[in-house]
Amino acid sequence: MRARIDVSEIEAQTKIRAKYLRALENEEWGLLPGPTFVKSFLRTYAQALGLDAKAIVEEYRLHHERPSESTFEPIVSTPQSGRRRQPSSGPSRAYLGAVGVIGTVIVALIVLLVLGGGSSPKKTPTASVPVRTAKSHPAKKRHAPAPTTAASDIVSLSLKPSAVVYVCLIADNGRKAIPGLELQPGETTPTYHAKHFEITLGNSSVTMYIDGTPRTVAPSAEPIGYSITKARGRQTLSAGKLPTCK
Repeated sequence: MRARIDVSEIEAQTKIRAKYLRALENEEWGLLPGPTFVKSFLRTYAQALGLDAKAIVEEYRLHHERPSESTFEPIVSTPQSGRRRQPSSGPSRAYLGAVGVIGTVIVALIVLLVLGGGSSPKKTPTASVPVRTAKSHPAKKRHAPAPTTAASDIVSLSLKPSAVVYVCLIADNGRKAIPGLELQPGETTPTYHAKHFEITLGNSSVTMYIDGTPRTVAPSAEPIGYSITKARGRQTLSAGKLPTCK
């Protein structure tokens, strides 16, 4: 809300459904698929908003995640029951096979660590260094020249009608920010952000706020359309090029 970013924009950026984003905001963990998805959603959402993803996930683990013991119950109870002893040729072989695969993987990892690192004793105390570096990368990327240049092309747009007016607002990639609705007088829309807007207005009873600057609409008996970009500003569209939300 402080960044004035619409939920639909975050949904398109993170590919996380809007209902799950609202559940994260409201800490309604029961509406989410499970702890694994919650941590993944929190990490992705935090990175999209420029927050410390690791700190937010760690806070969730400390205060809301409960260790599940149900996954370990079959391993404890199976040897005590008589069922496993009777078909010993079945489960025991699968169990030994799984243990063998895990052991092979562990040995392979140890060999790779020994061969790959010249000074293995120093890796243990410096294990925290990669974590700090990983945390610093997103911040560096946010302040790099390329994202700043892209951000300069973003246009903010909101509408405030003075009478009932039909609005069809198309943003980047054909996204319908306002999918052909009638806005009521006194109502103010959220602030939308995009590099390019195309809009159709049913009448002129609306004030457009482009990058915070109010712009009136010229009176017209016909629907009015505009193309809005940072470089060219607001340009009137011809009748045949008006966007439609049908």
